[in-house]
Amino acid sequence: MSGVGGADSESGGVGRAPAAAADRRGSERLLLTIPIRVEGVDVKGQAFSENTRTLVINRQGARIQLKHRVPPGATLAIATLVGKHQAKFRLVGPTQPMSPEGGEWGVECLDEKGNPWGIGFPPSLRNQELASALLECRQCHSVNLTPLSIVEHDVLTSSGLLSKDCQTCRSMTAWGIPEKDLGIPVPGQEAEPSISEVIEPPPPAANRRHHARISLRLPVRVRNFLGTEEFTKSENISKGGLCFISDKHYEFGEVLLVTCPFEKGGHNIEVRSIVVRRREMQGTNRLIYGLRYEK
Repeated sequence: MSGVGGADSESGGVGRAPAAAADRRGSERLLLTIPIRVEGVDVKGQAFSENTRTLVINRQGARIQLKHRVPPGATLAIATLVGKHQAKFRLVGPTQPMSPEGGEWGVECLDEKGNPWGIGFPPSLRNQELASALLECRQCHSVNLTPLSIVEHDVLTSSGLLSKDCQTCRSMTAWGIPEKDLGIPVPGQEAEPSISEVIEPPPPAANRRHHARISLRLPVRVRNFLGTEEFTKSENISKGGLCFISDKHYEFGEVLLVTCPFEKGGHNIEVRSIVVRRREMQGTNRLIYGLRYEK
């Protein structure tokens, strides 16, 4: 699929750490359930306190279960209910989609020299533990070679985005694989298509290097990792992806869970997809998104 429809470029996908680095970092992970109390402020600005547990821990972070919805980048106070260790943590992002029962989140201790779990780990060889990835700020489009912690690596490879401080924006922003690495043309190097060109399939000759796409309006359910869910219809589909129109905001490189066609009460199959195109519909608050199915 070309244009804003689901692109099928071989480049793209979420960057992963080199195997050796991933093995080293994996050696620090412990599948350990620790009862904890989490305190913070949710997406509605309301203070909360929740007793929950860790799923996986490492020297300076963890994956935790949490029923409350908290914005990525938020600061949480986490205390172990056994041993009474406590520290401030940054919520890096989701590692599983939200459900009615809550979600799984990656958190990282803000005190690099602290021991938030009261567990002795082997001496840190920090330069060997970190992988690096070329990441782009989705707000100002700055591109930096960025060291990734264990938690950040997990969040990036799960949801396609992670939350980090941007020196240019001077705030916490979403970061992901650069748009050009997702098969997205650099702005100014591709003619902007008209709405009719976006929604209607191009002639077959234009599809020689892509899966053929057809105009087909099918019911679609779209979910993201932060708990947003919507029901819409496809504008066109192909073997490699689909195009749909929405008034919701999704980022380039974000992983979405898509069911197409969606039948209420039916046997539906959910597919992981990556946002590789986004166009504003002039004169409206709606956007046209192109998704590429993950292989």
